[in-house]
Amino acid sequence: MAETPKHLLLVDDEGPLREAVAERLVAAGFEVVQAANGEEAIARLSDFAFDILITDLRLPGADGRAVVQTALDRYPDIIPIIVTGYGTVQDAVEAIKQGAADFVTKPFQFDALLHVIHSALEQRRLRSENAYLRAQLEERYRLDGLVGKSRVMRDLFQLLETVAQSSSTVLVTGETGTGKELAARAIHHNSPRRTQRFVAINCSAIPETLLEAELFGHVRGAFTGAVATRQGRFEQAHRGTLFLDEIGTMSPSLQAKLLRVLQSREFERVGDAHPVRVDVRLIAATNSDLAKMVEQGTFREDLYYRLNVIPIHVPALRERREDVPLLVQHFIERLCREQTPPRQPITVSQEAMRLLMSFPWPGNVRQLENTVERAIALSPGRAQIEVKDLPPDVQRAAAAPELSGVLFPDGGIDFDTYVATIERALIRQSLERTHGNKRQAAKLLNLKRTTLIEKLKRLEKQ
Repeated sequence: MAETPKHLLLVDDEGPLREAVAERLVAAGFEVVQAANGEEAIARLSDFAFDILITDLRLPGADGRAVVQTALDRYPDIIPIIVTGYGTVQDAVEAIKQGAADFVTKPFQFDALLHVIHSALEQRRLRSENAYLRAQLEERYRLDGLVGKSRVMRDLFQLLETVAQSSSTVLVTGETGTGKELAARAIHHNSPRRTQRFVAINCSAIPETLLEAELFGHVRGAFTGAVATRQGRFEQAHRGTLFLDEIGTMSPSLQAKLLRVLQSREFERVGDAHPVRVDVRLIAATNSDLAKMVEQGTFREDLYYRLNVIPIHVPALRERREDVPLLVQHFIERLCREQTPPRQPITVSQEAMRLLMSFPWPGNVRQLENTVERAIALSPGRAQIEVKDLPPDVQRAAAAPELSGVLFPDGGIDFDTYVATIERALIRQSLERTHGNKRQAAKLLNLKRTTLIEKLKRLEKQ
């Protein structure tokens, strides 16, 4: 398919030069419109979205910088090119700082101007392509708030999308701060129930005496303070999804009532004897080991099997360190956008990123998000987050902090994963120390080169 001709606005108060340049540009395949001064150029810009603007810097009336500013305000993707005399190069540089793509000095060879135009067009194409690729990556590595490109996260995304199509009960497990509620929301928003309500309740945040009424509702006069009949979360989630977070903290008596609801799909409000029937998909979540609680007699075995129809585990952040840069960028973009006024997204120094990737993150993704928010707040007016902007505990992180001590979460650790993490860190450090030379890295680790290569292959598959 033939490329669409580029539309170009040429602004110069020297008529003969403008006519000659316009003629050559038309011969080069451009659609050219001419303007003799700044006011005429601004009028032309109000009527048409040009691809390229070429304007002399010194014009009668509105100068070239005013024309460029008007063009960029109206069309952010336009390519402005400044034409300037030798004595006004500094002005041209200032115009570039304001958004001009490039400049040429008079007198100029037409081929030089053509080279500047084509270079600017290529840069715009690359920016557009990169923006498209970033959008594709974001789509590929994100699912309803969950972010990650590691193998474990890609497997999780696929599982969530598959599970979403059924109405089976789901049990989501994982440490605090890993994103269990986000996983539950992803299931709901990709399911046939997406047009109905997603209702969430944290069982550990509500006193036991009130949790039953929160779940099942109550009638007027059922207890002191019940001045009116009130729907519970089950009724609110009718035909939708009910998410019960921290299900492991639920009392034995409530466990029995929840089991009955799952079996019969009906319940009675507190203080009422009339059954209420509901159609609800239940997703429960916990950071506790429910199987162990069953063995200890603190969680009902029959309820555990009712909940554990489809088990889903959300991995800890230390198990997917390669996702840290992607998560950091995700948080930076969102947090900068939410500031008043919105702030231009900033970058992270390599040294700071290395610390972020080596830190064990006992609070998982939630802790990382808080760390990024803190760093943004401590770096006003700067374009980059530095080590000094990170919390003290992160700053103290050594190149391999996991070697200096093990932080055991409440649910314990996965031994094989933890050992693999240490092994991966040692290999990564040795390769960094030797600038990627596998023979020297193997020597640092007292390994054979072939052994190191085999370990690299195995770790890449994990």
